[in-house]
Amino acid sequence: MAAPVPLTPADIEIATRTADNFTRIYYNAYDSSTRLSDLPKLYRPSSALTWNGTPFQGVDGVVSLVQNMPPTKHEIQSFDCHPIPGTQPPSLLIVVSGAVTHGKGIAGNPATTTRTNPEGHPRVFSQTFMLVPDAAAPPPSAAGELAKYYISADALRFVG
Repeated sequence: MAAPVPLTPADIEIATRTADNFTRIYYNAYDSSTRLSDLPKLYRPSSALTWNGTPFQGVDGVVSLVQNMPPTKHEIQSFDCHPIPGTQPPSLLIVVSGAVTHGKGIAGNPATTTRTNPEGHPRVFSQTFMLVPDAAAPPPSAAGELAKYYISADALRFVG
């Protein structure tokens, strides 16, 4: 078995740029009125999604999760990216921390909540993604160009 190729500073820089780009695209899609058509494009039928301990599978699972969800507004506080050696480009483990508001209270709508209905109040979350290079996408054609990835695994948990 060949030894894995060590990651270079350029690998780390490109992975960080990819994670920053992915994070913007993902949460903009999630918070858009077109999320039912935009979010599934980031997954494949084999993708695994766990939302607060509830498993979903693939593109159909993503659709079933978000189709009845009220509008959202995500505020990302930080993300960290870890390239996983073994493939070129490497797979990426991305951990995102932030807060999400569901429903009322978004875009100036007043929040109307009760003790049992926290709609309109932000909830702190942690979300972990495993991004895998998309073999169906054309490879980067120039040095420093970002590879195309899809979400292989996605786990979200409310932490506050």
